[in-house]
Amino acid sequence: MSAKILIVDDEANTLASLSRAFRLAGHEAVVCDNAARALELAQAQPFDLILSDVVMPKRDGLSLLEDLRNAEVATPVVMMSGQAHIEMAVRATRLGALDFLEKPLTTEKLLVTVDNAMKLTRLETENRDLRTRVGKHTMVWNGETMRRVMAQIERVAASESRVCIYGETGTGKELVARTLHEKSYRANGPFVTLNCAAVPAELIESELFGHEKGSFTGAAQRHNGKFEQAHRGTLFLDEIGDMPVAMQAKLLRVLEEGEVERIGADKPTKVDVRVVVATHRNLEQLIESGGFRRDLYHRVVVFPLTLPPLRDRCEDLPALVEHFARQVSAQNGWKPVPFSATAIEALKEYAWPGNIRELRNVVERLLLLAGDEVNGEDVRMALPATRNSGPEQTGANGETGPLAQRVLAFEKKVVLAELDRHGRHITQTAKALGLERSHLYKKCAQLGIDLQNLPGRNDR
Repeated sequence: MSAKILIVDDEANTLASLSRAFRLAGHEAVVCDNAARALELAQAQPFDLILSDVVMPKRDGLSLLEDLRNAEVATPVVMMSGQAHIEMAVRATRLGALDFLEKPLTTEKLLVTVDNAMKLTRLETENRDLRTRVGKHTMVWNGETMRRVMAQIERVAASESRVCIYGETGTGKELVARTLHEKSYRANGPFVTLNCAAVPAELIESELFGHEKGSFTGAAQRHNGKFEQAHRGTLFLDEIGDMPVAMQAKLLRVLEEGEVERIGADKPTKVDVRVVVATHRNLEQLIESGGFRRDLYHRVVVFPLTLPPLRDRCEDLPALVEHFARQVSAQNGWKPVPFSATAIEALKEYAWPGNIRELRNVVERLLLLAGDEVNGEDVRMALPATRNSGPEQTGANGETGPLAQRVLAFEKKVVLAELDRHGRHITQTAKALGLERSHLYKKCAQLGIDLQNLPGRNDR
């Protein structure tokens, strides 16, 4: 792999010989005869390595090292000197030098030094990428609202108490569950998730408890369910309010007995699992309507934790935007683009029905279209037209006309938004709206929504 190297030395013969050696080895060499110019070059363009003499007129190589550190230039620096002594080498190392070489330099030693610097740069790049990936599971906040939530998380994480996380879609319920796991003594164990709303009713028992080979048509081999997969770790059951009532009774037994029985098995299996659940629905209302078992409620809602919607924590929005912008740019290899103050203000004016998940998507959309900066107009163009669009509005949602007409228009917006949020998934949309599938079809017909020709429709 070729490297781009900046060589700094006040002797013309040294610059010529070193640059020739590097070029013959396939590297690119840029030469400079003073520390001030070297600093300018290092700030203006990327280098894989800076090779600098120590003894130079005006500013020496050690001063250059300090200047590079103060300017936050991360390029590896190797010092060289024909007057080397141990104190000089120690000082250079303390200032951040990667290596210290004595003149005269051999070509072999130079090329080994370049190779080591390239390996270091590659490792640092991999570490940055790793931090970016880990950053997907980082909770970002700086306001009082989330400070109180984080205090609750810290308090309950170290316990074995079951936690029920309440929050609208997109508020980060899984992220909170993962944080609870990582702050618990089970952190070295598995973190396993199941979205109860995404699994068909006839398959959820197998997903949770597993099955034996041949226990039903299509069971070609034994399958360990989510409980066994989460043994000595944490099982996160998302949207537990959408779990079929018949399945709730079996879940209750597992929570009480601490053992699961695979479909087709003749004996139960002991499991050691901490269960964390989440829902965007009101479980107490579901109990009253017969959609959720009261005894299960008292088993899983030991410590209720409510996540605020994004519109109630706007003080966190600048930090979230910066986090997502950095994450998206790193994942795509894009140059970082700043968000102006007007852009942040425009983002704060929006209601964020999709919460943090929607914010990340909007940030990515803005970065795809951005120039040198994201401004307020860019934001307004990228956001859905769900807020006030002009002074001529008279209704709460910008509708005019009779009340019945305004109500129908509002209902249509709500249904279309839920369809979009659930990827045109009819069953999930009906559940989110508290409707039967047949009622959703009738409502859509009433509102003039053509489900048959809906883009990306999913009937599962």
